Amino acid sequence: MEKLSEDLIKKISKSKGEPEWMLEFRLNSYRKFKELDNPNFGPKLDIDYDEINYYKKVANNETDWDRVSCDIRNKFKALGVIDAEEKHLSGVTNQLESEVIYHKGKDELESKGVIFLSSDDALKNYPELFKEYFNNLVKYDENKFTALNGALWSGGSFIYIPPNTKLDRPLQSYFRIDSISLGQFERTIIIVDEGSELSYIEGCTAESYSANSLHAGVVEIYVKKNAKCKYSTIQNWSTDVYNLVTKRALVLESGLMEWVDGNIGSKVTMKYPACILLGDNAMGNSISIAYAKENQILDAGAKMIHIGRNTKSNIVSKSIASFSGQANYRGKVKICESATNSYAQIKCDTIMLDNESISDTIPENVVLNDSSILEHEATVSKISEEKLFYLMSKGLSENKAKELLVMGFINDFKNELPMEYAVELNRLLKEI
Repeated sequence: MEKLSEDLIKKISKSKGEPEWMLEFRLNSYRKFKELDNPNFGPKLDIDYDEINYYKKVANNETDWDRVSCDIRNKFKALGVIDAEEKHLSGVTNQLESEVIYHKGKDELESKGVIFLSSDDALKNYPELFKEYFNNLVKYDENKFTALNGALWSGGSFIYIPPNTKLDRPLQSYFRIDSISLGQFERTIIIVDEGSELSYIEGCTAESYSANSLHAGVVEIYVKKNAKCKYSTIQNWSTDVYNLVTKRALVLESGLMEWVDGNIGSKVTMKYPACILLGDNAMGNSISIAYAKENQILDAGAKMIHIGRNTKSNIVSKSIASFSGQANYRGKVKICESATNSYAQIKCDTIMLDNESISDTIPENVVLNDSSILEHEATVSKISEEKLFYLMSKGLSENKAKELLVMGFINDFKNELPMEYAVELNRLLKEI
């Protein structure tokens, strides 16, 4: 395992055949990483950066699934990723460890002028377009983990949807960590041009080890005039993964950005998908669930920054805590002085499945003009003993009755997911 250093970064950049400007960007990011401290809010992060494996390539990027090694194919098949490809997706990218190992887009993407590549390939094949949008929305020096991503980014997806283009089926990326103490630092950039629509699905899993792994991805999304983007995520990291992700969207006039965010596992999660509603009549929605079990801290939420006039945002956060887990909502809504006649709504609901679990709601709500409205509602409750007794009186076991109540609690979230991900969510939550 090679320690993090400028020499390691130079080796990674050279192995990828990157231009000089990217190497300089990586080195500047690394220097900033060394300067910055861990965030001064949220859960304590006890990460030994000397014990992380920062880069591991296990296979070449293939476009023919039969050319991928049998062992890797079996891993992804067991996850159900490949079975859904032909029936339900317009394109798919699968990343294992630090690199994309399989990428395929259907012919309709090329015929419509859609660009769907790994971010590494986009840098090589569309250098000017990549450089135009890279590091514009999420700057490398924002925090310690954006700096770390800037230094080590590898893999991720680059998507460009041309004007007035709508895809019949979603695009998907799947990220998998299989190695002990691995760091995964994908970089995803999505541009949805004027009048276009995109649905994108992301899945993440990891093997379970006794040593900690680190996932520090960055996502930058640009939603242009009258465009729509829906970004759905189910992350089921193992309980040894620090999941520290920065996701942000810029929404122009009459655009719509929707975050659908599920956090089922990890040791610690800190993730707050954001919308910057820059254009007039822009809209941002976020609906999320966080399910924290024993030794898990999920600190998640959303951010909505209203700048344009007549902008609207809606945040729905569902948290579940059991077996002494901790599920927190942390969010920010700011309606700027320029965002006249705007409206924001936040609803945070938490359900506790035992007496030892913890949940906090930590909002920051700011309204800087007199013509806008912001509403915030929050509830915390234990699972209803009366409803539990009623269901058990009908012949259900206690576990089955709890499962049914939890499924009802997150029904709004499930309705926003594609069918395959809703099925996967059901399977994961049945483990309560």
